[in-house]
Amino acid sequence: MRVVLAYSGGLDTSVLLKKLILEGHEVVALTVNLGESDAVSGAGAQAQLDAVRVKALALGAYDALLIDARERFVRDYAFAALQANALYQDVYPLSAALSRPLIAELLVENAHRYGADAVAHGCTGKGNDQVRIELAVRSLDPSLVCRAPLREAPLSRPDAISFAREHGVPVAHSSEKPYSVDANLWGRSIEAGALEDPWVAPPEDAFAWTASPAMQPPELEELIIEFRQGLPAVGELQTAELVAELNRIGGRHGVGRIDLVEDRVVGFKSREIYECPAATILIAAHRALERLVLTRDELRFKAVVDRRYAELVYDGLWTQPLRSALDAFNASFAPRMTGDVRVRIHRGSCVVTGVRSPVALYRERLATYGNRDAFDHTAASGFIALHALPLEAYARVARAQEAVAG
Repeated sequence: MRVVLAYSGGLDTSVLLKKLILEGHEVVALTVNLGESDAVSGAGAQAQLDAVRVKALALGAYDALLIDARERFVRDYAFAALQANALYQDVYPLSAALSRPLIAELLVENAHRYGADAVAHGCTGKGNDQVRIELAVRSLDPSLVCRAPLREAPLSRPDAISFAREHGVPVAHSSEKPYSVDANLWGRSIEAGALEDPWVAPPEDAFAWTASPAMQPPELEELIIEFRQGLPAVGELQTAELVAELNRIGGRHGVGRIDLVEDRVVGFKSREIYECPAATILIAAHRALERLVLTRDELRFKAVVDRRYAELVYDGLWTQPLRSALDAFNASFAPRMTGDVRVRIHRGSCVVTGVRSPVALYRERLATYGNRDAFDHTAASGFIALHALPLEAYARVARAQEAVAG
């Protein structure tokens, strides 16, 4: 059987690649560049990716593919989620969750290209990503077999390390630092090891993108995020380049560290650490612009559906028709989502310090308490009288009931 394997070059997928080959399968290793290296520095990024491909071939892969999907990921996935201010459980910007449906699409596309009967991934039976990848694969091509060998025959992390050493699989993991890490331009997620105890503070060596308080520069930085019909830019920087640069700027100030005990799709709680500098900055800026240009009812309703959008993405339901419908809902605001947001980045915080738009609903002459006040104060008494009618009616009934009961 020919299998297309989602291959990162890390411990789990390197072990999996070797196991599939030992089973007698022809394995096409598919590595997707989603900007993990770009998030910190572009220097040497291509060499690292090339090394992953070389490693797959050295382990015996039938072929090894390296696909640059950075623009596609940011444009079609991360920025779609940005329009929904998507934060799972109001905290996590869904970096890993957003990448899985794209990886599934690429698995299916290349299974068709290579005439493969199956696709495979390195997820275990305890993780969210098995759900996200397999639901997407099934919705795109139900005829494909989707294998999860590490779910079929689970390996503990120590056993995986032992298997790798026994079969000559080079891995960077060790028993002293056994973190499981996934990263793309929208964020970096870290789990396992000491992080499994939610009482233990995250060790500093778990972080790679964000500076510790001792290493953060004393001076603040200000940026102006320019939104044009909902899409952000800083000067000439857009899409993937913009996100990479914001990760570097936010990271050196320690912005975007997240420590979350979250509810997994498969039914239990887990403790995850995230580094999401760019996502943190962009979502804060996007929300600030929304508050300036959308009506109160739009904002109230959007807050509800934004939370549902994040749940759909987290739960692996990217291909759900509801998600597409919510994208259309968010796109309806695009003509008004034009303006500039100034953010101040300093000492682990990202604070919006100014917002402006040619279609702002804010009117200074109505809001001011100065001598240019144009608000009709006399109208307020009638508004209050009408607004109070149901409260007054309830109060009269309640008093009457109390009198009868007394």
